[in-house]
Amino acid sequence: MSDRLFTPRFFVMCGFTFTVFLSAFQLLPTAPFRIQELGGSTFASGLFLGFLTYASAASATLTGAIADRIGRRRTLMISSSVILLCAIGYGSTTSYRLMLALVVVHGVFWSGLLSASAAYLTSLLPEHRRAEGISYWGLSSVGAIAVAPPLAFWIMQHGGWRWICLSCCMLNFLMGAIAWFLDRDGPTAHHPLAYSATHLASSPTHSPASSPTDHARGSLVEWRVLVLSITLFLYSFGYGAITSFSAMYADASGVSPRSLYLTCLAIVILLTRPLSGKLADRVGYRRVFMPCLVLIAVGLALLAAGSTRISFVASAALFGVGLGTAYPVFVAYVMRDVSATRRGAAFGAILAAFDTGIGTGSTTVGWLIQRFGFPTAFGVAAALSAISLPYFVVADRRLR
Repeated sequence: MSDRLFTPRFFVMCGFTFTVFLSAFQLLPTAPFRIQELGGSTFASGLFLGFLTYASAASATLTGAIADRIGRRRTLMISSSVILLCAIGYGSTTSYRLMLALVVVHGVFWSGLLSASAAYLTSLLPEHRRAEGISYWGLSSVGAIAVAPPLAFWIMQHGGWRWICLSCCMLNFLMGAIAWFLDRDGPTAHHPLAYSATHLASSPTHSPASSPTDHARGSLVEWRVLVLSITLFLYSFGYGAITSFSAMYADASGVSPRSLYLTCLAIVILLTRPLSGKLADRVGYRRVFMPCLVLIAVGLALLAAGSTRISFVASAALFGVGLGTAYPVFVAYVMRDVSATRRGAAFGAILAAFDTGIGTGSTTVGWLIQRFGFPTAFGVAAALSAISLPYFVVADRRLR
């Protein structure tokens, strides 16, 4: 494979991912308000993101493996089409219960979309520049997250909920069109010593013929990747809380604009992620990943401790540096030891853990806010994320 990182196909995938997240992050911050408008409680409003991510997490190991088998391009086209139909349903219904039912279907195909696109993109990257490549690619989703919430709230104010759904329909149609014009599945680099386990020790007894990947080639789940990815569950709990409730927290605290936290978060990630990817490729993935877990916990603790504009911005800065760097560095660390033919399954395992955390954060924090208020709810998220570093250290050592 060439050492060239910025290829036409790389930029096409960046455009695809930007479109995916521009669509999703118009829905996610506004759907809780729509659910409350239709008579749902604060807890019910948190279930929208919760159900989306639980469905995604439950299906991710399966949809990732299916993408490896039927083709990632085909998976992208099917997923885009089904999510378009879900957007039509969101705009048509006047029942928040039906919205919550539809989002379960949305979540299943969302996992296929993310697993297939990540596996396709990874096949385009030079191995020794993987963290850098994933970091640059991730900027497309971060850029969309920066633009989508203020755009969605503007559309909701001037046109209403159905115009948001119409916008999402058009974006999903565009996603399907981009997928249609992709090469069939991208290059698949031969990786004769790639193992499905994370960071297995190299030794004369581990030959290509007897690698765990070969033994597990028919398995749907990359179990060792999944175990290590519980680290992501522990900190993505807080990300789920922020995605669903940072706008409501701002409203309750008199902070404006209500999209302040998500916008600041996206800007910080845009500014820091390109540098952090290069740094991780140079000095080592673990050395960069572990401090990020500390920053995430501190950022959430700061949000729990203060409800002013300054505390929102400071929390978003710390949380953004940690969150924006942690995911691509973790993926690069894990993917060193995964066969090219198993990348969809591996991304499915990572997505399962990450989305379970987001869904649990969204639903649990909604209940905690109702019972105890915003500071306590975000304090719980901070405490859980603080466990992620010791868990990663212990799990990584045992999986070597």
